[in-house]
Amino acid sequence: MDGLNGARGSSLSRRRLLEVLGAGAAALGAGLPSARAQLRRPEPNEAAVLHDPDIPVAGNVDGDISIVEWFDYQCPYCRKLEPELRQVVQDDGKVRLVWKDWPILGPVSVIAAKMALACKYQNKYAEAHDALLGINSRLTEPGINEVLAGAGIDVDRAKRDATANEKAIVAILTRNYEQAEGLGFKGTPSFIVGKFRVPGVLTMNQFEQVIVDARKAKAGN
Repeated sequence: MDGLNGARGSSLSRRRLLEVLGAGAAALGAGLPSARAQLRRPEPNEAAVLHDPDIPVAGNVDGDISIVEWFDYQCPYCRKLEPELRQVVQDDGKVRLVWKDWPILGPVSVIAAKMALACKYQNKYAEAHDALLGINSRLTEPGINEVLAGAGIDVDRAKRDATANEKAIVAILTRNYEQAEGLGFKGTPSFIVGKFRVPGVLTMNQFEQVIVDARKAKAGN
């Protein structure tokens, strides 16, 4: 990604990824491969990362700085970090938060990501996101359905939307995977803050500081 700091890393092959994400009716329960093929994927285009029209956005959608988060609903670090990240975004008031579902922790992660993205079609992605990251136990498919229902989501509709929009949802997840790989991220959570890439967990104070640094870098260009 032009202008972003960092290095490249290992990645899944695109062919295998598509097999994992889009294997027809069984895809909601598809697993992830146990080994990763070593590729040197090109860094993604900055506009594609920051302004993918199909990717959910929170915070100030017209903010001067974007934080892009790659996350997995089963990642304990993502769960722990979420309240602090949202507080930083709220307190700042000028940050645009971009959510990139990156289900890398097994078949249930894929189910959760697909269901959350399906909730976009009833304008409930944010509710699904918050509910799924608010779970403190291991995810199961029945548990996903239960927590989504508890968040006021029509689960039957979400399942229908997941099936009807399978191709579009798989395309989103594929782009998210490929972008993360091209940026050299190796696990969740991983972030872009302005033009800085941050592969790991930050405290509230560290987020606030990197936002300040991102604004300085932007002003200096």
